[in-house]
Amino acid sequence: MPAALEQVETKPTVTRSTFVFRFISTIVLWSVALVIAFSGYEFAFYGLICVFGLIALWEFYRMLDHRGLPNFKITAMICGAVMLIGSFYYFAKMGPARSYDFEVAVLVFFLLTVFARQMFARLRHDEPLQTMAYTLFGLLYVLWLFNFMTKIVYLMPRTSSGAVTGQFYCLYLIAVTKFSDMGAYLVGSGVGRHLMSPHISAKKTWEGFFGALAFALLASLMLFKLMPGHLGALNWTHAIILGLLLGFAAVVGDLAESIIKRSTGVKDSGNFLPGIGGALDLVDSLLFTAPLLFFYLRLVIRVP
Repeated sequence: MPAALEQVETKPTVTRSTFVFRFISTIVLWSVALVIAFSGYEFAFYGLICVFGLIALWEFYRMLDHRGLPNFKITAMICGAVMLIGSFYYFAKMGPARSYDFEVAVLVFFLLTVFARQMFARLRHDEPLQTMAYTLFGLLYVLWLFNFMTKIVYLMPRTSSGAVTGQFYCLYLIAVTKFSDMGAYLVGSGVGRHLMSPHISAKKTWEGFFGALAFALLASLMLFKLMPGHLGALNWTHAIILGLLLGFAAVVGDLAESIIKRSTGVKDSGNFLPGIGGALDLVDSLLFTAPLLFFYLRLVIRVP
């Protein structure tokens, strides 16, 4: 009986401490994001993208290691750093077209490097193919998708004084995406009854899915109302469409990482952020919402 009482008393304490850590981590992250966005300091935003992108990539390969899945993580980390640094340089100094060319060049070079690296590793059944596939997938899934944040920053035209303006669209993206995550959690945990994908996650429900859409839509409309001058490429119609699209993509992004975590047998990608988990746990939804916002701006709104 005393042991049972101890378990009953400890569980709320653990839950409460987890909530406190998550709350503190969230406040710190939002404070940093807001300061960087409104300061317009390019290197700070670039540093933030680099730090989270590279840590998330490292966590991905560590998840593979936990399952014993072969990969060339050091090679991938070096190529990933080159991609982030070079992409930022070309976008900032030479414009989008050169940056796209550079990014494709890095991916081709990375593919060649992985094949060359495999030449000096053992050949055993299909292990070489697995190693190359896991390594390439990690770079594409984590860094290539996350690097669309950089693209969004420099997609929007600069001010007359030369200051960047795209960081406000990144701020909009992060807020809508995280409101989607919040809606899925609050509605799902409160009234969720119908499981959405039980073979992937035992907690995701259809009620949570529609909660995610509602919260994302609310955040999109609210931000457009509060920052119309900083989000000048949008109108009310775009805000509604993007709210629903980004909310949907955020749910897919969260489920995508759940597939990877279930496949590798881990609960969280890491412990980089107290109460939240790893960097990949934080940016998993952004890996899908960032490309979607970029292509919406390019192909629908037709930002030059």
